[in-house]
Amino acid sequence: MSIDESALSGLRSTLEADDYRMAVSESGSSIEVTITAGPDACEECLVPKPLMRNILHAALGVPEDDITLVYPADAS
Repeated sequence: MSIDESALSGLRSTLEADDYRMAVSESGSSIEVTITAGPDACEECLVPKPLMRNILHAALGVPEDDITLVYPADAS
């Protein structure tokens, strides 16, 4: 599996507008997506995980169950 960076560019731009960053890595058939918040991040602007996982599924073409999603609150 290869991550299609062009499919993620629009999503990255949207997140960056609200001061979030997205890192994507792959391990075998799994994808890990980590979203981190900057100091000016809009907490209400980050969609719930199920919706984000669905967006990532559409962009990457991988099953939602193969996407591990880490949000800023998960690191606390």
